[in-house]
Amino acid sequence: MDERLRKKIIEFQKNEITEHYFYLKLAKMAKGENRKVLEKIARDERAHYEIWKKYTGVDVKPDRLRVFLYTIIARIMGITFAVKLMEGGEEDAQKSYEAIKGHIEEAEHIIQDEVTHENALIDMLNEEKLEYIGSMVLGLNDALVEITGTIAGLTFALRNTKLVGLAGVITGIAASLSMAASEYLSRRHEGDKNPLKGSFYTGIAYIFTVFLIVIPYFLFKHYYVAFVFTLFAALFVIYFFTFFVSVVRGANFKKTFWEMFLISFGVALLSFAIGILARKIIGVDI
Repeated sequence: MDERLRKKIIEFQKNEITEHYFYLKLAKMAKGENRKVLEKIARDERAHYEIWKKYTGVDVKPDRLRVFLYTIIARIMGITFAVKLMEGGEEDAQKSYEAIKGHIEEAEHIIQDEVTHENALIDMLNEEKLEYIGSMVLGLNDALVEITGTIAGLTFALRNTKLVGLAGVITGIAASLSMAASEYLSRRHEGDKNPLKGSFYTGIAYIFTVFLIVIPYFLFKHYYVAFVFTLFAALFVIYFFTFFVSVVRGANFKKTFWEMFLISFGVALLSFAIGILARKIIGVDI
């Protein structure tokens, strides 16, 4: 075996042992069937590591920092998101496996494990918060469109950051409660056994979005500056949630992102024009 091939296999070893420890960490966090699935994947990763070790003859230490970071991501964003994010980064590794199939007998077996068996196991993961992605997206989309539009209109109608910020908070809280109540009634009508959870996730997503959009108006005195930062905040929310949904559900990131962007910023632009028009017609001067 030449040195280049040996170094490549050592990289594979490091990746497999790192994922072994990552899945073990996740298994400790999980319960029931999820724990069994994660323990099974951890055993598979360990088995792959041992296969590569036969060819290199050395033990390789895991990337502890990577394990730590992905574990933190799992605690914040959920186990399924962290797992799919990590597995999504294995596409390059699978291409490397393909390149060495002619040199390593077991490479084909490992490829099959990574592509089919482990993916099937990952799809078996059942995480409560993912059942309410639809509710979260609903709350987020509604907040982006309504509050960004409201803020844009009020900014150029009132031209007072504190007044606009206060109006945004009041409107946002009232709208989030209304949205959560509507989601509760909708889920209860559909026969959901726990409609409160759906309404909770909708309300939380809405309030989180409102907070990010409105906060610049309490940090900056000039309304132009506050409005620009609000638009950046809206852009961040769109990017973040689009990325989350694209990882968890395998949705097309670009298509979803541009759809949300055009709708939210289109409404903001229209509201901006309405705000200027309303100020001129009504003649309010604050």
